[in-house]
Amino acid sequence: MGKSFPSSVLFCCDHNAVRSPMAEGLMKKLYGHDAYVQSAGVHNDLDVDGFAISVCAEIGVELHRHRSRSFEEMQQWGDDLSGFDLIIALSPASQRQALELTRVHHLEVEYWPIMDPTGIGETREAKLGVYRQVRDQLLTRMKQRFGPPTQV
Repeated sequence: MGKSFPSSVLFCCDHNAVRSPMAEGLMKKLYGHDAYVQSAGVHNDLDVDGFAISVCAEIGVELHRHRSRSFEEMQQWGDDLSGFDLIIALSPASQRQALELTRVHHLEVEYWPIMDPTGIGETREAKLGVYRQVRDQLLTRMKQRFGPPTQV
C-alpha cells in the first residue's frame, strides 16, 4: 500500500464499457463512500459490455445501469478533472489522454496495465473466464493500492 487513500478517484479506459466501469463498481463495493469514484473513456461509443455486467453481478456489483461517458462529456457536464485526487488509467490510450488533460493540474495519474478482454474466447464460458480474470486483476490491484476493503 504505502500511498495515501485518495478522496476521489477516476478510472479510465478506451470506451468506458468494460474495464473502467468494472473498476468503478468494484471500488465502490470495496470502499463504499471512503472516496468519490467515477469512470470515463477516451470515447463513449459503446454501451457497458454484457460480459462485464455478468461477472460483476456474480460478486454483487451492479453495472447494468452504468452509462458510458467520455472525458469530453465529463467536462461538458461540469466534472472537472482537476477535482480528482487520482486518475487510474487502465489502457495506454486513456493514460495518454489523462496525462494530456491534466498537464496543467497537479494530480496523480497511475497506469494499471489491465488486459482488454473483448474479442478473447470462442465460447460464452471462455469469454466469461477472461472477463473474470480482468475483474480479479482489478480487485487485486485495488487491494494492493488501497488496502483491505472497508465494506463488507
